[in-house]
Amino acid sequence: MKNNIHPQYFPNAKIVCACGNTFTVGSTREELHVEICSNCHPFYTGKQNLLDIAGTIDRFKKRTGKSAEIKSKRISKKLAKA
Repeated sequence: MKNNIHPQYFPNAKIVCACGNTFTVGSTREELHVEICSNCHPFYTGKQNLLDIAGTIDRFKKRTGKSAEIKSKRISKKLAKA
């Protein structure tokens, strides 16, 4: 193995999250700043924060509701013919 080509390893590197949570891991950097961690990520917390920009979620729900309505009408027409 070649000498002096590997980065320095810090076994107790400090990780700082935007939510304020801090913990230590091994890394090649002494201190890391992250935007999201397991303390504040929706997957781990079970809380989901939906940001509805300009009603996109409402429009999506409206479209899916219309398609389900049309599908049920087609099925009822097919059953009426049979």
